[in-house]
Amino acid sequence: MLDTTFIMDLASKAPTPGGGGASAYVGALSSALGSMVGNLTVGKKRYEAVEADTYIVLEKLADERTRLIGLVDEDARAFAPLAAAYGMPKATPEELAEKDRVMQQALVGACEVPLDIMRSCAHVIDLCEFLAYNGSRMVLSDVGVAVAFGKAALLGASLNVFINAKDIADRGRAKAYIEEADRLVDGSGALADKLYAYVLDEIR
Repeated sequence: MLDTTFIMDLASKAPTPGGGGASAYVGALSSALGSMVGNLTVGKKRYEAVEADTYIVLEKLADERTRLIGLVDEDARAFAPLAAAYGMPKATPEELAEKDRVMQQALVGACEVPLDIMRSCAHVIDLCEFLAYNGSRMVLSDVGVAVAFGKAALLGASLNVFINAKDIADRGRAKAYIEEADRLVDGSGALADKLYAYVLDEIR
């Protein structure tokens, strides 16, 4: 039976898990679907020529899946100090200064974790490119689902980068976060669209 704990926690009014953790979870699902395609490709005579490469892709997908599952919890841990900072007192100049110091530190983690999620999702999408063109044609539609999930996770995590980067006082650091998020969305997001369109054209 499906363990719905994460989904029920996500639906609650608790501050975590939230959009970042959900994005990591969806990214892990993207990797899992890609792995399913790979596992249904190896061992088949028709795909002998790509079997060795498929095993390499499977190993890399497993690594990213493990990383993304870990990032579900890491996102919650990164958000906790930020949530605490919002609740700090600010009645005096000293309290206000301390609140700002803690918040600025927390905002860095709140950007870096979703960027890690984005990097992993981008890699999953890249790996799915091989499966789209070389994997079992019987499960080609699942490659389409995998890249759709990968892009959704990529975009979801990017929103956490953007909302937190806008409040970082160090604008150079904030700019670097935003520019990397934009590059990942533009590059891997475009690849996901290309692969999805290819799958759709092949199966309709």
